[in-house]
Amino acid sequence: MATIAKESIEALRDRVDLVDLISSHVELKKAGAAYKGLCPFHDEKTPSFTLQKGDKSYHCYGCGAHGDAIQFMTDFLKMNFADAVESLAERYHVPLIKQEYEKQESGPSRTELKRALELSHRFYQFTLFETQEGHEALNYLRGRGIDLDFCETFQLGFAPSQTGILKKWLNQNKISNEVALMAGLLNNSGNDFFQNRILFPIKDASGTVIGYSGRKFKEEVFGGKYINTSETALFKKSKVLFGLDLSRKRIVKERRAIVVEGQLDCLRLIHLGLNFTVAGQGTAFGEGHARELIQLGVDTIYLSLDADAAGEEAAKKIGHLFLKEGVDVKVVNLPAGDDPDSLVKRGGIEAYQALLEKAEDYLSFLVRYEAKSLNVKTPAGKNEWVERLKAQVRSWEQPLIVHEGLKRLAELTEVPLEMIGIGQNPLPQTFIKRSVSLNGYEVDPDRVLEGDLLRWLLLEKSEEFDILAFKHLSADDFKVKPCRKLFEVYIDSQERDLLALSSHLNDVEAKLLIGELIQKKVNREKAKAHFIETLQKILDRNWLRKREEIKIKIQSNQYSEDEVFQLIREFDELRKNAPKVEV
Repeated sequence: MATIAKESIEALRDRVDLVDLISSHVELKKAGAAYKGLCPFHDEKTPSFTLQKGDKSYHCYGCGAHGDAIQFMTDFLKMNFADAVESLAERYHVPLIKQEYEKQESGPSRTELKRALELSHRFYQFTLFETQEGHEALNYLRGRGIDLDFCETFQLGFAPSQTGILKKWLNQNKISNEVALMAGLLNNSGNDFFQNRILFPIKDASGTVIGYSGRKFKEEVFGGKYINTSETALFKKSKVLFGLDLSRKRIVKERRAIVVEGQLDCLRLIHLGLNFTVAGQGTAFGEGHARELIQLGVDTIYLSLDADAAGEEAAKKIGHLFLKEGVDVKVVNLPAGDDPDSLVKRGGIEAYQALLEKAEDYLSFLVRYEAKSLNVKTPAGKNEWVERLKAQVRSWEQPLIVHEGLKRLAELTEVPLEMIGIGQNPLPQTFIKRSVSLNGYEVDPDRVLEGDLLRWLLLEKSEEFDILAFKHLSADDFKVKPCRKLFEVYIDSQERDLLALSSHLNDVEAKLLIGELIQKKVNREKAKAHFIETLQKILDRNWLRKREEIKIKIQSNQYSEDEVFQLIREFDELRKNAPKVEV
């Protein structure tokens, strides 16, 4: 592994034309020696965002935002530091020197992979526009309502049917077969990965090609309708969102996004002005994809999936991923059998926008969806229906979303609030079981966890362990009575001799606990690592349980609105400050 040398980063900062960079994202107007514009980091009507030609930093006199080119990329485009540096280096042609800090991983560098993909992109575009086979593909696309302007705008390509022609082209341009294979351009047999398919380039945040999605247009072509580049060092299917390079700017600005299923759906909407649209990458839209959008600051997601059974099931799962994180979700209800592409071709973008404006809130959709598989007119069917819905809402992370969701659920299902669980004290949902059965014996996980921590304290007789334990824990952090008593006495007496410590105890269970702790064998070579791990687990357990206690209070309907909002503030503050052992 390697890290970018500090000298390279400084050279990059010197080379970047900050006015050039920012003006591609923010409208700037010259004002004397300075350039001004509306700040991209807060809403304003009078420009307070300023920079000067030749300066290396920008400043907003309205919100205080300040930084250099790298800071702008990480804050505005929500890129991580490494991606921001690489993107700027490519744009301004700055070579990056990397320093080894561990053993270098084998295989081609990211730069080599990107060069191979860039060459392949040029090749595929040429074959689409300049060959007979490519013209057949263009005719097919024209029949689907995709004209030359569309193909050129989104840089579509075509993989010819002839085996090995791409490999030959890459070899002529000094790209080895190993690099081509690692870039996903060859298969394990050494043949071209894509053949006789129309190719949609998949790009990273900076617009660099990192893979392809290939669609067949002839039935005799082997494989599914779409195939995607295999996982590579550049392309991770579980994280990469198709169309994000074209939609990122508007998503960040407006804090909303449309999620569709297919590449054509995505590009069609972007082409017609809805450039805040993304799609998954041939696999189910998962947590990684949701996390990418959440990190961009979205507060509203529109799910515009195919109007069939699979699309509805996907809408249920994807909506849950966002709502459990506190992101509002709306479902675009397309006519049966339609997808965004087919609807727009038939009714125009206006027909789609009308449906977008009337999008259904996720909970209403969920209530309707779950009712399809049950007879909700019978008591048993309605009970199962409500219980399913209630369980899903309670699993969401944000307490206010849960509180309001349960109230809305009672309204939609026409049942009293008390039957939904509001006004009651539901059982706490803790991340660790109260007890488990092991060979017929009941085992208390809390006792095991706390006992492990005490064992390290008592057997190691380490001053460092004492300092860490006393710094992070009090007796109240122990949930098991004998463990709490033993820790209290240990703190008060500072007695490290076990017999002497036992003499300070007047609690029989605590004395028996010492015997249990001594009998268990431990690996003392990894004492410190195990001690810190156990201490962290106790902190995490107590943190999660405290959060759960606040959620229960919020849902109990026993507090005023002001008290509920105070509890929500406490929950948010607690959520932002997860405990961590400070060594």
